[in-house]
Amino acid sequence: MTSSVTRRPAGTAPGTHRRPSATSRLAALLVGRRSAWIVLAIAAVLAAGLMGLRGSGPAAGMDALPENAESSRAAAIADQLPDADQQTVMAVVTRSDGGKLTEADADQVTTLRSTLADATDGSELPPMPSEDGKAELVLAPVDVSAGDDAVDQEIAHLRTLAHDAVGGDGDLEVQVTGGPAVGSDIRGAFAGADVTLLAVTIAVVGLLLLLTYRSPVLWLLPLAVVGSADGVASAVTSRLGESFSLAFDAGVISVLVFGAGANYALLLISRYREELHRFRDHREALQRAWTTTAPAVLASNITVVLALLTLVLAVMPATRGLGIAAAVGLVISLLAVLFPLTALLAITGRRIFWPFVPRVEAGPAATAGAAATSGAERGPGAERGVFASIARFVTARRTASVLGALVILGVCATGLIGTRVGLTQDEQFAATNESQTGFTAIAEHYGAGQSGPHLITTPSADADAVTRAAKDVPGIDAVTETGTTPGGRTVLSATGSAQPESPQAFDEVGALRTAVHDADPEALVGGTSAQALDVHDDSIRDLTLIAPIILAVVLIVLIVLLRAVVAPIVLLATNLLSTLASIGLGLWVGRTLFDIPALDVTVPLLAFLFLVALGVDYTIFLTHRIRHEAETYGTTRGTVRAVGSTGVVITSAGIVLAAVFAALGVLPLVVLGQLGLIVGLGVLVDTLLVRTVLVPALFALLGDRMWWPGRLRRTAR
Repeated sequence: MTSSVTRRPAGTAPGTHRRPSATSRLAALLVGRRSAWIVLAIAAVLAAGLMGLRGSGPAAGMDALPENAESSRAAAIADQLPDADQQTVMAVVTRSDGGKLTEADADQVTTLRSTLADATDGSELPPMPSEDGKAELVLAPVDVSAGDDAVDQEIAHLRTLAHDAVGGDGDLEVQVTGGPAVGSDIRGAFAGADVTLLAVTIAVVGLLLLLTYRSPVLWLLPLAVVGSADGVASAVTSRLGESFSLAFDAGVISVLVFGAGANYALLLISRYREELHRFRDHREALQRAWTTTAPAVLASNITVVLALLTLVLAVMPATRGLGIAAAVGLVISLLAVLFPLTALLAITGRRIFWPFVPRVEAGPAATAGAAATSGAERGPGAERGVFASIARFVTARRTASVLGALVILGVCATGLIGTRVGLTQDEQFAATNESQTGFTAIAEHYGAGQSGPHLITTPSADADAVTRAAKDVPGIDAVTETGTTPGGRTVLSATGSAQPESPQAFDEVGALRTAVHDADPEALVGGTSAQALDVHDDSIRDLTLIAPIILAVVLIVLIVLLRAVVAPIVLLATNLLSTLASIGLGLWVGRTLFDIPALDVTVPLLAFLFLVALGVDYTIFLTHRIRHEAETYGTTRGTVRAVGSTGVVITSAGIVLAAVFAALGVLPLVVLGQLGLIVGLGVLVDTLLVRTVLVPALFALLGDRMWWPGRLRRTAR
């Protein structure tokens, strides 16, 4: 099958007979009059088939722990208790005026106790007043074996009964909390959240593409293609999650697919618009745009995918699963842009840019068949515009520009100083829910540790010795026996004085583990705080192992792409500094504007990965163009031309990507909002400061030494 543009490779002057490259032949196939329709049809069939693979989704979310963690092993043993399916919810009753409970209040609490007993197993526990006389606890069992939907209905029913039984006159308040209630509130917070995230993401990408292209029609093409890619990625990753028990957050995958896909589309369409000014045949213009853009886009995608795949070395299941799922999603977004979107652009033609349709410029480059052979031969247009002016300014003042950019990045990085790593139990939700309010009331009137006691399991023969050892640990107020498993292990509950998941609670867990392990090496300490501590330790281990590997992957890709050593090392150093500055800036903004008191322990590695890997995207796009221009104009002027040519599209892509990550803020977990804030701000820092000021100034400062040990291949203008 032939196309209208296969008669001569784009960029080959008339009269020459050089054999077209594989890339050129593939591009010709994508843009051919008939073959473009075939490509589009094949893509549609494949997308429909892949969407049919949708599975049940990821096995767990961001809080998944490895099975061999001590807290996981303790929980698995506790689940063997005969009554493990019965978990307790707590209704904490207080006065709205903060005063002590009266006799009339006590009567209402008695009514509440009977009401909840009748609604559950019929048994009433004795009164549990607080020492200050300002609160009362009413306990009720919930069968968690019935499934999440049944538990959610049961919690909602118990809350309705509790609110009806007390507080009718406004004097009393009641909050139903505890393990099952927390789980129900989490599921309730996420109910519809993925749909909201997808809607916000589509709206943000659509609006920014509309503003970028200034066309009422063109923006619909990349949005439709990338949206379809997200649907395919969602189906494929959900099947992977089900088949291989992967843990990840599906919302993050959607954000990555939309962000990366929109960026790739911007790069391709921007170059296509540029070529339309030089080619009368829009198919030849698109073929030229595809052959010049695809290598940089492919190199960028490979870099990010390889960086994501380093996460398979992680201990944390959520980190490992996210790496695999995100890599798959990014490959799908790349294929969607390079193939069906290209075919769509070939079918719709030049008119898709209406009302600002690119017109062919006068001159020899505008002849049919395109005599223009390279970006370096296109005249001074690349040296006009705002970004070219900025590049001339910073390259002329290269030393001052480098120092100024480094100072700004250093100041932003100071946000890392004194940062607490790890969110406490009541800091993890973006909006307050009833479980949190109940835990706060329990902490105020009964002690912070009451809402999240430590779990200890031990062989029954050593239960007494372990109990005595646990009671001697500073901060432990009480140790009680919960039950005995069929396997002969006793489960203990140790109530501490520290707020669950706080640094003080971590100290209690550490001291408990030391004490009980001395009493019995087979004893295990779990519970809410122990799980959080294990997440903290494993996340730090993953960061220290994987971050250097990510940097090594990026460095190798840059060396291969640029055929140099100096430039990759310099660019990687700037990328690393930009990443640290971005995390520091995100922490400062989070504390100042959003009252986020600490850095969630899972964020550093994910933020580092996304900032380094996505930041190198723009490095590749820019330096690929710099080298191309430098072969004709020298490094300094070539840098000005490269920044002038790519400034608008890189800035547009950066803004789109930052806005897409910011959409994570609609999700109810602070960890996801914090990740979106840090990466969004980081992409802007990278786009507006690093790529626009620091990198051009460094190239001008080092000159041709950037390409050592390689040498530029000089070409005539």
